[in-house]
Amino acid sequence: MLLFCRSCGNTLSIDEDTSGMQFSCKSCPYVFNIKKKLSTRIYPKLKEVEEVLGGAAAWDNVDSTDEPCPKCYHPRAFYMQIQTRSADEPATIFYRCCNFQCSHNWRD
Repeated sequence: MLLFCRSCGNTLSIDEDTSGMQFSCKSCPYVFNIKKKLSTRIYPKLKEVEEVLGGAAAWDNVDSTDEPCPKCYHPRAFYMQIQTRSADEPATIFYRCCNFQCSHNWRD
């Protein structure tokens, strides 16, 4: 958590004093004593693989190839190439099983 000084607007740093912990400003004499433990955790909502690849509509007009599914061993899979890293790196190939009962996603 980043706190700012109420007097001058600079960032406050955490220091330990004889009375305990405190936020203090390095530019002016402002001090805020910490009386209780403050903590909050915010966990980001992770995106599903489908959201990253563009949703279900992204697989509508893709080609298929002879790539066996590692889950159900169906011999064919749909594929698409997406540039996930910098331009000088090769594109990542994403696959989806052609067996609609499986529809397993993986990447190369």
